[in-house]
Amino acid sequence: MTDSIKLGLIVVVTGLSGSGKSSALKNLEDNGFLAIDNLPVALLPKLLAIRKESSGDFIKMAVGMDGRDPDLIRDQEETFIQAREMGYELRLLFMEADEPTLVKRFQETRRTHPLATEGGLANAIREEKEKMAPLREVADLIVDTTTLSAPMLREVILKRFVHPEARGNLSVEVLSFGFKKGIPPEADLMLDVRFLPNPFYIDKLRPLDGRDPQVQAYVLSFPETKAFLTKLLDLLIFLLPHYQSAGKSYLTIAVGCTGGQHRSVALAVYLWERLKDVFKGSLVLRHRDIV
Repeated sequence: MTDSIKLGLIVVVTGLSGSGKSSALKNLEDNGFLAIDNLPVALLPKLLAIRKESSGDFIKMAVGMDGRDPDLIRDQEETFIQAREMGYELRLLFMEADEPTLVKRFQETRRTHPLATEGGLANAIREEKEKMAPLREVADLIVDTTTLSAPMLREVILKRFVHPEARGNLSVEVLSFGFKKGIPPEADLMLDVRFLPNPFYIDKLRPLDGRDPQVQAYVLSFPETKAFLTKLLDLLIFLLPHYQSAGKSYLTIAVGCTGGQHRSVALAVYLWERLKDVFKGSLVLRHRDIV
């Protein structure tokens, strides 16, 4: 992106029906783009002009266009040039897949191809491929989704159009809980710390909980606790950036003991305090079963 581009980045998502255009738009929307699907090509300059007049803020916009617009092929070159002359950086993403894959996808979803006629599905796919060829020739990026899974497609989109620092922020919750009250359904990573000595059996610690310095000192005093936390922190420090770069939005690290009062709470507090030093996203601490 050059210094002369001041108004925004426009990604036009187009291509063959059934190739994953909606998924590409959703991935961009999840990472800060204003997403508009099925926009007639004639409306793009008007939309950008309104945006230019109403706000000087930099905007990221993802616009879906397809062969249902009768003016797309005829007007796309002039329209895209006009958008660039207005001061927007415009990139064209073309999505496609091979014919057997597209046929299978339409059969599985039972959707009707937008160009389907009496000639059947295969002919509609070939007709659209021929019709959209001029856009494919000028595309900045062509993505063949024939063998791409949803996570793989998301990674392709993020690598090309979303800077790592601008990707959707990962929100992390460190949650303590007690197994006797059930496993939290929101848990992504679940840690069972019932192998550690239990402060419940220490008379002076039983009325307290893991937020108390005395309980924390007791739980953290054991060699197995220290070894466990060292290995766990190494794992989390490795995992969190990878979860974030993969586009994950929420992660709950659930730490469980028997009652959710002592060991799980003390370790959740410890993890939360240590992760604050290395994780720059949203980090929340919650104790589900403290009474």
